[in-house]
Amino acid sequence: MTNLPKLPAHVAIIMDGNGRWARQHALSVMRGHRQGVEALREIIRYSSDIGIQVLSLYAFSTENWSRPEAEVAALMRLIVEFFHSEIDELHQNQVRIRILGDVDGLTQPARQAVLQATERTAQNTGLQLNIALNYGAHSEMLRAVRLLLAEVQSGALRPDQVDLGSISQRLYTAGQPQVDLLIRTSGEQRLSNFLLFQSAYAELLFPDILWPDFTVAHYKEALATYGGRDRRFGGRKA
Repeated sequence: MTNLPKLPAHVAIIMDGNGRWARQHALSVMRGHRQGVEALREIIRYSSDIGIQVLSLYAFSTENWSRPEAEVAALMRLIVEFFHSEIDELHQNQVRIRILGDVDGLTQPARQAVLQATERTAQNTGLQLNIALNYGAHSEMLRAVRLLLAEVQSGALRPDQVDLGSISQRLYTAGQPQVDLLIRTSGEQRLSNFLLFQSAYAELLFPDILWPDFTVAHYKEALATYGGRDRRFGGRKA
């Protein structure tokens, strides 16, 4: 556990800066992505150790398909490698994996790897690890609306029963707490279509650190900053 005064229940991270890190070090983009996986491994471990309930990671967006074909293919292979190399430790530590996004759109090896990981860890009771793959918040919300429309059309749900809760329960994060802290590395200050509904009242941090250089020490600083924030959720202090 940790001596931090207040922990967020749900941390979301946009892991930005792998390509720039690679250019700074005169390495290939894929070396940057691989170094990013090394950083990711430590953040997952620490989140699990200190009792974070949910950790959501933006790994591959619906827009990332527009990247060069060779890079996309290499990223798909890296996804497979990650699950094959990390699943034993994650399972041993009771981490439960959930994939956010359209799994059917992934390559067959990547789809098989993530489905096996989610199935193997489904009964675990520790950190809930959300990995966003082929994910976009707009697509997620459109999917939720279509599910609700189908239920209304079938008579299973009345229009006046549709509320924020019914929308939330049809998102990929159904049953999980809203995002408390959202971190985007590399200094860029935008959400890039990530968990827009879930982050309505999230505290936002944009450290000027490229993701492969983001260490547990930086993570601790972010958590400490969160702990010092006065969260009012639209209200006013007495």
